[in-house]
Amino acid sequence: MKVLISADMEGTAGVVVWEQVIPPDLAKRPAPAEYEWARNLMVAEVNAAIRGAKAAGATEIIVNESHDGMRNLRPGDLDPDAWLISGSRKRLGMMCGIDHSVDAVIFTGYHARAGTPNGVLAHTWTDWVRDVRFGDTPVGEYGLNAAVAGHFGVPVVMVAGDEMAVRQTQELLGDEVVGVIVKYGLGRTAARHMHPERACAAIMEGAQEGLRRKDRIRPYVPKYPLPVTVTLDTAEAVDLALLVPGTERAGDTSLRYVAENGEELMLRWQLIIAAASGAVR
Repeated sequence: MKVLISADMEGTAGVVVWEQVIPPDLAKRPAPAEYEWARNLMVAEVNAAIRGAKAAGATEIIVNESHDGMRNLRPGDLDPDAWLISGSRKRLGMMCGIDHSVDAVIFTGYHARAGTPNGVLAHTWTDWVRDVRFGDTPVGEYGLNAAVAGHFGVPVVMVAGDEMAVRQTQELLGDEVVGVIVKYGLGRTAARHMHPERACAAIMEGAQEGLRRKDRIRPYVPKYPLPVTVTLDTAEAVDLALLVPGTERAGDTSLRYVAENGEELMLRWQLIIAAASGAVR
């Protein structure tokens, strides 16, 4: 059994502010000490998921580093039985490593979509994306990434993160997906946390249970052709995003494209983010 773990950081137990999750070389207000202990919490949760996957019979485990800069996990800290994909600007982003040979996907450290009340550090990909919708359905990174997995016929079997991240993921993908809540938001930058040791134990158990359920969890495949509407923070950002072929303006600060499948959905999304990032902020 081959398992892909998409590992983010904002949903990790103990994390509540940006200074804890932004690598010092990328931060406007670097906080090296807080970042270092937060990345240790992140890798502990990833290793817990790996242990759970191995206990469930996984024979190959790939961890795709999916947080800012995508080099927060130090290879030597990771369970030696897992493969690590790190580095940014990679095809399919947070889902790099997915293909038809993968049997199941696990999300760790995930957070709620942009604009979610009590979603700890809630955002979608970047802080200047205001909203993403599949048709009329609002989604976050969990939805974008689940659609990519679904394109290859692979189910998401577990998500670990804050309460709102877990709730939103299960609302979209179904209650059969195991949800491990490691903290409860008290605003965007405050939370009630599970102790890291308890969080890791819950994640290990959740990964095992999710993989036991994999054959009865359906891959997430939205109805295609799928209209995807993206709202950004400025009209200038949309102007730049409209340089991507196949996009059209949907409002002053929003644009739309139509995806024919999950892979195209993500590749077009990556182009839009790359183009729009050139806007002055």
